[in-house]
Formats: sequence, C-alpha cells, structure tokens
Amino acid sequence: MRKSFRYFILFGIVVIPVSILLAFTVKLLPDDNLKGKYAYKDFETAKKCGSCHPGTYQQWTQAMMSQAYTHHWDEIEYFELAVAHADAKPELKGPVDGCNGCHAPLAFMGGTLPPPKPSEKSMANESVSCEVCHLIRSAQTDPPFNFSYLIEPGVKKYAVRKPAIESPAHKIETNEFYRTTEFCGNCHNEKNPFGVWVKSTQLEWKEGPYSKEGVRCQDCHMPKGGPYLNAIMTKPYDDARLHLFHGAHDPGKVRGTIELRIEPDIRETEPGENIVFTVALFNQKTGHKFPTGSVEDRIAWLNVEATDAKGKKYHLTVDRKGFEGEEYTISGDYLAYQDMGVPLKQPDFKGVQRDGIPHGNRIFRMPYFDPEGRMTIMQWNTAKLGVDYRIGPRETKVEKFTFKLPYDIAPGEMKVSVVMNYQLLVKPVADFLKVPADESEIKIVNEHTTSVKVLP
Repeated sequence: MRKSFRYFILFGIVVIPVSILLAFTVKLLPDDNLKGKYAYKDFETAKKCGSCHPGTYQQWTQAMMSQAYTHHWDEIEYFELAVAHADAKPELKGPVDGCNGCHAPLAFMGGTLPPPKPSEKSMANESVSCEVCHLIRSAQTDPPFNFSYLIEPGVKKYAVRKPAIESPAHKIETNEFYRTTEFCGNCHNEKNPFGVWVKSTQLEWKEGPYSKEGVRCQDCHMPKGGPYLNAIMTKPYDDARLHLFHGAHDPGKVRGTIELRIEPDIRETEPGENIVFTVALFNQKTGHKFPTGSVEDRIAWLNVEATDAKGKKYHLTVDRKGFEGEEYTISGDYLAYQDMGVPLKQPDFKGVQRDGIPHGNRIFRMPYFDPEGRMTIMQWNTAKLGVDYRIGPRETKVEKFTFKLPYDIAPGEMKVSVVMNYQLLVKPVADFLKVPADESEIKIVNEHTTSVKVLP
C-alpha cells in the first residue's frame, strides 16, 4: 500500500460551494491520479487477448464487465442524466468524469471525457477489459473505492498462479492481491461528493458472516471449474477461475437468492374473520446485502395474493412495523426523482411514480435522498441515505399480512401465494427515460403457497 497521500475533493472537483467544502473533503487517492495518465494505445483490446484465451474471452463477452460502458441503461444514465447534470452544475464535472474510472477505465485513463458514445465504437467500449484487471497491482486506499486501483500498462500481466508454460505474448507475475476482495472493492465500493457510500458491496461482505469464513467475492462470481483451458498453449486446470462475473443481470443468479415460506395463524376460518399470514424471508445465497450495488435503482418486493374457491383474487397489504423511514418500504402512490428535472432541463418537473408496483407491498430497499430531501436515483446527487431495509447475508426477515375475509368470500379452499419480485430499475423511471424493457422487467426471486379452508 502506498503511503504518499494528499487530501483533495472526490474525483477532482475544482469548483464547489464553500459551505459544503468541509463536508466532502475526504482522503481519497494518492498523488498518482489516473485521470488522463495513459493513452488508448497503451492497452491491448480484449479481442486480442482472446486469441490466446478464447474461452475466457467468450465468458467475458457475455458478462456485464464487457458492457459496463455500452449497456443501454448505463449509456442513458450517463449521458442524459450525469453528463447533462454536470453541464448544468459544473462543480459536478469531476464526479461525473469519475464514473468512467470504473465503467470505461481506458477512456478515463486516456483523459477523453466524456468518452465518445458507444455508437462511435471507440476503445471506451472495451468497458472493463482483460487488461484493466490484469494490469492492476494493488489498491491505493484502505478501504478500496472509486477506482482506487494502482495500474501500469506493459507486457507484465498479473495472475493468481504461475503457469506451467510461459506466455509468448507477455510476462506473468503472480499477485496475491487477486485473491482478495479488496481487488473487487476498487470499483464495487463508491463514495460520492457528499461523502456518502452509494455503493458498498465489498464493505457489506466484510461486515457479514462470509468474510469471517474466508468465502470471497471470487468464490461466487468467478467459481472454480475444470478441467478448463485458460490459454491455448498450456494445460487445462481442474480449478480454473471461470470469468463469469454473473450477478444482478443474471436471472439464474437472482433466482432463489431469498428463500420464502408463508404460513397462516389458523387453518380454518369464516367470512368476516381476520387471519394473519406470516412470511419468513431468508437470504441464503449472497455474501452481501440483497439488493446491492446500484441500490438507488433496484427494487425488490413481496406480493401476497389470496384466491378463493371460485377464483376471485384479493391483494393483501403488509402490516406496518412502525420503524423510522418505513414509509419508503411500503409501496404507494408517491412521486419521486424530481431532481432529474435539472439535467433534463425541466425546471417544473414533478417527478414520476416512486415504486410502480401494487400498493401496500413490502419493499426491500435503501432510499437515496438528494440535497433537498427528495428520493433520487442519481447517486452523484445523493446527500443522505434512508433506512436500510435490505436483507443481509444469512439474515431472516419476518413480515405479517392481516387479511379480513370479505363476507361474500366463496367457501372452500382459499390459496394464498407470496412472490418475491425484483427489478433492476424501477419501472416508472425506465418508462420515462425510454430505457429498454429488459432493465425493468420483473424477475421472480422466489415464491411459496399455502392454503386455508373457508367455512360456509
């Protein structure tokens, strides 16, 4: 770890109101700032790496690592919101440039900011390429965050093992840093201009049970598999690290993250009576909280529905617990995200629907608030975090749904189902910004059903 640090404003902001200067003067990067330090020509393309590592290259092309800059929502968010916001408020130019430190590192290090749009097919489209990762020597901060990686282009690549055969294309040096979660934390932790941790996936892991057991990010997102041929000139390995990087955009990874059970307090009931359904949710799959990452965009929620013997459906609403900030964890008819009006040049923008899901559902989220106290999806404009009602690793949450049976409910078997749904981006925002539908489509995390007998 380098020890020569200096104090400066996050991402190199130069112009900033004096009233909040002290609030986000933080110890960030060493003197060796990456912005504009190298050129595109200093780096190889991922496709060239793929000539010797074809399997690994194909895995990368199917992962979000290869789309960190070109992915449709990232492009819309960056150019229509972030860049436009910096145009309206020049003091945001530094933080907005900094987005590229993790989404388009070659452009950031090349100083081409904003980078050319993906349609122009520049090397910014390499996103997080092979060279970006395999040239990193260490993290420059503790904890790592905001592209804190120490990187140097050249013929020396770093890896976790010394291969049996030396590569004819480059030197290989083993580096234990690649076995650590701090490697991932370079970009999967982020602190914004207000000093708010707007991404903290590696920190969540560190605070959870898996860190104490030595289960690291790589064990789930880069699982071992084999025999697998990492490079065409060497032998297959039985414990090769597959470069899958599957996460929130992988339906198989999301599916089953939370285990569900729903139970009634009684099995026989009559019209007009109250029956209480208890839902237990256990996070048995993630080493961090769920949802994590771009928490400002994400929404996970429970939908509970009863169906009587004649097929009539009833939507059940969650019982309130009474904790501070709970109103942001129960869906309703609210407007939010008004700060998008600044980059969109709509001074009277009223916002869009906050949730876009049936009213009265329990939401598992952590709301982000702008300097005016309004809920925001713009992490660079987040001045405060709200209640953290996400589900931690190996945490169980219990929710109750009280249902007063209508007097005209059909007698017989009443089935009650609970479904946990997940969206990468709240649908009203996606629809408003014309984000392709796959970003807001509902992914089913898990579901369970029980039944109750309704007496005549």
